[in-house]
Amino acid sequence: MAMEAWFMEESEEDQRLPHHRNPKQFVSLNKLADLGIIYWHLNAKNYENDEELEKIRKERGYNYMDLLDLCPEKLDNYEQKLKNFFTEHIHADEEIRYCLEGSGYFDVRDKEDRWIRIWIKEGDMIVLPAGIYHRFTLDKGNYVKLMRLFVGEPVWAAYNRPQEEHPARKEYTKNFVKNLGVALEAH
Repeated sequence: MAMEAWFMEESEEDQRLPHHRNPKQFVSLNKLADLGIIYWHLNAKNYENDEELEKIRKERGYNYMDLLDLCPEKLDNYEQKLKNFFTEHIHADEEIRYCLEGSGYFDVRDKEDRWIRIWIKEGDMIVLPAGIYHRFTLDKGNYVKLMRLFVGEPVWAAYNRPQEEHPARKEYTKNFVKNLGVALEAH
């Protein structure tokens, strides 16, 4: 089952709501790939012994991994952390997240600066390219367990918008915004 994505309705309502436009406007995996987003659906119940996950990690150089439980009971200063995750930002490196349990939303900007909401659920693994404007929030379930993957030592630095002069944003703009996009493998 492929993850769902759609153009968002701008709203001040609870960030954990779907915020569909009326009528709903879904976004294809191909459109996400045009933005540099890579996606796989894996067997989250078997992540510790998943040969496909190991193959992806080896091919892409993801040699560091940790697990993160996001919910009010398990995360100190939960409301403030959720607010921080929902602040629009970029990273100098890819952001790789594998949803092991629960669900949440990654919001990314398209080439016309519109928000696309990507709903990740159990088994969804997503790679956001360095330099893409994005943010994250939980959905109404208020729980997600994520595997975070990195190349080399983990870096959690977020650079809040605007970042047009940041080297990662310049590279992203050159490769995906000004051009037609670079074809990437998506599952």
